Amino acid sequence: MRSVRRVFDVIALALTAYFAVRGLFRPDEGLLGPIVAVSLYLALTLVALYVEQPHAGGEPAADASARDRAGSVLPRWTALVVLVGTTALPLIVTAYTPPDGRTASHATWYLGAVGAVLTIVCARHRPIYAWIGIVILTVESSLAIGLVSAMSLGLVGSAVWVALAQLLLVFTDRAYRDTARLAALQQATSAWQASQAVRRMERRRRVQYALAVAGPILSRVIAADGALTDEERTTARLAEGSLRDELRGARLLDDDVRDAISALRLRGATVTVFDEGGLDDIDAEDLDTVRHDLADTLRRTDAARIIIRTAPDPEVAITIVGRSPGGDGLTDEDDVQLWREVPRPGVPR
Repeated sequence: MRSVRRVFDVIALALTAYFAVRGLFRPDEGLLGPIVAVSLYLALTLVALYVEQPHAGGEPAADASARDRAGSVLPRWTALVVLVGTTALPLIVTAYTPPDGRTASHATWYLGAVGAVLTIVCARHRPIYAWIGIVILTVESSLAIGLVSAMSLGLVGSAVWVALAQLLLVFTDRAYRDTARLAALQQATSAWQASQAVRRMERRRRVQYALAVAGPILSRVIAADGALTDEERTTARLAEGSLRDELRGARLLDDDVRDAISALRLRGATVTVFDEGGLDDIDAEDLDTVRHDLADTLRRTDAARIIIRTAPDPEVAITIVGRSPGGDGLTDEDDVQLWREVPRPGVPR
């Protein structure tokens, strides 16, 4: 896009130089009027080429659509200034040119000059201002030299330039939007592929962990034909619980949480873990903080049955409920001994 802008600038400046020379080349001695007109023309060209849209935080909603367009957008106030200037330029040239010389080359240069400036305005996404300028130029030149003469001396060419600029604008904007849409799709595809790679890596890690936890005790069960000692049965029970935790709530777990859960099970507590997606949108650093709170809570409780649960909630990351046995065993009438809600990162505690 920058190379296209450079080519556009070079062409515009070359045309500007050509029309400026035509405007200054006169058979008579009077140069003040031509100098004023050419200076105005040069100023209008530079303003139309190089004034940029301010990047303010409160830009209008209509200008916000500029990100869907190829190239920069000329500010409205600048387009209006250029329109006023191109309206004044033919009047200035006509004022200092004698009536019998208004169809000469040095007196009709403004037809092409104004057309060139309006072409720049159109190319910078202000076609309405450009066509208003063409209409005004048509009226002024028709009054000065007649419509037929104006059309034969450059008015038609100026209108054609603006029309071509608008056609190119439509095509380049469409190509820009298609390119931006393709880039967004490629970015989304790359993100999806990355997420799938992370999930595959996570599944592989879980399988390796399962083999490390359950492999030795399963080998022992096979070797002993199911005749396990009490210690081995305890180990098997812990391995079963650990595997269940990895399947139901792997995102809740780190080494500290696993150790705290294992300690609870060793003393006979029942621990159940459920992850229903409540931690999916939490980044790694905040997730470590949440896990630390969970592990600390588990280390400090002596409840007989503990339920750890996550669910999508705007304020709570994890809910921990601990119950004590109401009688000889655990029943639905158990007393709630622990109720702890670990807040989501950023939520006041």
